[in-house]
Amino acid sequence: MTMSEQILLSLLSDGQFHSGEELGDRLSISRAAVWKQLQKIQQLGIELESVKGRGYRIPGGVDLLKPMELSDAFQQVPTALAGLSILSTTDSTNKQVVKYLNNGGESPFLCSCEQQTDGRGRRGRVWHSPYAENLYFSLSWKFQAGASVLEGLSLAVGVVIAEALRAMGAPQCSLKWPNDIVYEGKKLGGILIELTGDIEGPCQVIIGVGINVNMRAKSTDIDQPWTDLSKVMPEGLSRTDLLIDLVKALLEMLQDYEQNGFAGYRAKFEALNTHQGESVCLILGNKKIYGTVLGIEISGALVVETANGREVFNGGEISLRGADDTRV
Repeated sequence: MTMSEQILLSLLSDGQFHSGEELGDRLSISRAAVWKQLQKIQQLGIELESVKGRGYRIPGGVDLLKPMELSDAFQQVPTALAGLSILSTTDSTNKQVVKYLNNGGESPFLCSCEQQTDGRGRRGRVWHSPYAENLYFSLSWKFQAGASVLEGLSLAVGVVIAEALRAMGAPQCSLKWPNDIVYEGKKLGGILIELTGDIEGPCQVIIGVGINVNMRAKSTDIDQPWTDLSKVMPEGLSRTDLLIDLVKALLEMLQDYEQNGFAGYRAKFEALNTHQGESVCLILGNKKIYGTVLGIEISGALVVETANGREVFNGGEISLRGADDTRV
């Protein structure tokens, strides 16, 4: 998206009517040029209404991220960011952070965007990314002691995010092992952790987070029940405020994680675990393992009581439907 298109979208973000003449004057372009740029905005999947004599508007407006507010907010946190990037459209915020680090950038670095064109969840799944409706961000952090100190980190990230969302007005927010944020059994978000550098020494961790905020259109390419914050939280929380609160909470957690590890988050994860004590099916490739979730190891592994007794699993996907063989 060009700078002119970004300015045009910002002008229309209030949901009010703006005449073509007004928009042209603000951008110092012709009304015909305004119309061409509006067509490009529509190609992003944003609904645009045109009424003769009144002009153009985006019904309901659009909640754009506000880079200046974000920059000001993060300058005031105890753990300062080394860099901040707010993009319109990008392939993946995780990929952008990797590029930044490979070019010699320092951590902590935060990248967020309005839309991802190549976002990924667990097991390479596509992350549905409508423009300016959800929250996508990646945060890097440098650890000195190598990958061994990172056990349970994705679960600790889940705890921090779930607790923050509960405090903001989503009391039923919970977690699905290992990396899903859920609300009353429906997926609300996900976490993807990537590692770059020396696994035995100093390394950089990239924490990728996606949260469904305001999915206006019903998506047909999400393979599981889902919900978003607009359906479960009080109105008025902007995506900018949400990003600020979540990143502040993560920075506070990361400050002490290398020293304290997952130990302080284990009980919290079990309390938030939506499948704690339930009969489940753990899917490992083509294999299905049935049992009851007992809890989480200090390493972050899942503990399940199966027909063979107490077993520990470091990977897999949980399905309640699979517990009675209804999953296909």
